Amino acid sequence: NGPNLNLLGTREPTVYGSDTLADIEAKCAPVADKISVETQWVHSNSEATLVDAVQASMGVHAGIVLNAGAYTHTSVALRDAVTASAVPTIELHLSNVHARESFRHLSYLAPVVVGQIAGFGAHGYALALQAIAAHIRGDWS
Repeated sequence: NGPNLNLLGTREPTVYGSDTLADIEAKCAPVADKISVETQWVHSNSEATLVDAVQASMGVHAGIVLNAGAYTHTSVALRDAVTASAVPTIELHLSNVHARESFRHLSYLAPVVVGQIAGFGAHGYALALQAIAAHIRGDWS
């Protein structure tokens, strides 16, 4: 989870919803249990910390759900980390970035991730967990 996501619940609730990041994590716990997935949550406003977290996933985690926030549209470094890690990654956005300002339409991550989930609010995290688990298991039925 990237920049400004620590402000969820108070930051533009009409765009991002009223759930905090802690609320989302708590709502995802039963979903993760149901699909037998362990999660590790990381948040940083720092691009370098996010790059480090993606790199640290190599050989440790089977998949990544990445809500890179604004770094989606600006960070070649984060894109390169996703590529170098070779860990299957889902790009996640709370809002439908394609229905917003034109600068949000560009994703440096899109070409190197398994897929994108956007516009489903906090529920997108549960969808992303299910999608990455299905991808890793090869279970798309």
